[in-house]
Amino acid sequence: MSGDSYFFGDNVNMHGGSGNTGIVKNQGAAAAAPPVSPAVQAAVEELLRLVEELRDKLPPASAQVLDDSLPDVTADATAQPQIRNRALLAIAGIAATVGAIGQPVLDAANSLMELLGAK
Repeated sequence: MSGDSYFFGDNVNMHGGSGNTGIVKNQGAAAAAPPVSPAVQAAVEELLRLVEELRDKLPPASAQVLDDSLPDVTADATAQPQIRNRALLAIAGIAATVGAIGQPVLDAANSLMELLGAK
């Protein structure tokens, strides 16, 4: 390090006075989440609407898989891509197994995966 000094944490200097208590921390706010693409937001909303329509036509076990997957289907830019993709694949799989009534959900899930770059 050849004479360089590195400091981590607080650096406090006090110059005179009495009863000095506390430290003023001037920290910036956390970085804002990246903006959500309007296309992704619209695709998520459409998929959720279609899943709700399909859900009532499914056997209970398949409906439960949809229910378990839905919380991970989000347009949130900070969502974990692997978890969201796994949920979309589960929804697409259920939709594919029920034939024609599931086709709109399958198409919507595939479209969303393409928008997210997961396909």
